[in-house]
Amino acid sequence: MIDCLRKALEPEGYRMEVARNGVDGLHRAMEGDPDLILLDQVLPGIDGIELLVALRQTRRTPVLMLSPLASVEDRVRGLDAGADDYLVKPAAMAELRARIDALLRRSHAMPAPTPGILHLADLTLDVVRAKATRAGRRLILSSKELRLLALMLQRPGEVLTRRELAEAVWEVRFDHGTNLIDVAIRRLRTKLDEPFERPLLHTVRGMGYVLEERED
Repeated sequence: MIDCLRKALEPEGYRMEVARNGVDGLHRAMEGDPDLILLDQVLPGIDGIELLVALRQTRRTPVLMLSPLASVEDRVRGLDAGADDYLVKPAAMAELRARIDALLRRSHAMPAPTPGILHLADLTLDVVRAKATRAGRRLILSSKELRLLALMLQRPGEVLTRRELAEAVWEVRFDHGTNLIDVAIRRLRTKLDEPFERPLLHTVRGMGYVLEERED
């Protein structure tokens, strides 16, 4: 796979550095300043998910996860851990190059996050510190769940379609054949609503999802 990547990418002007296990990969990613990381989900040492979770503590480097695991649950797990895109192996090199170029374009054009604290009812999200609480209780959310919650808190009472959520949070074109968004919403709801008396995250059938406080 590595030799194929070199043959496909280096003639196009990309410069590659290779780490053959998870520990080495994490060290290289933390110590260097790569424009983009191609991350295999299945690695010796520590796997790609563990590596990505550790990396996302301090780095926002774009990550394209390559994986032989193709189920929706596997894709959601990789994206929730902080991957910017997910591609199942074996992948066509033309598609891989296109996704790399798209991630690089987005990272160069992406504005700095707007600092602030967002509120709805007893829910609070500190955008800068990436800390969410409800009724004073800390919510342990993945990076994608935090982005999803931030988007919905910025547009309270507005029904957001699956397409809008996919393109804004995961930065991928929405595929009507996947339930990735529904799975992600279900996971967020278990943390955001189920431990509390009044739900805030609601499904609008045939349209999408809305975050709002409703009267009993």
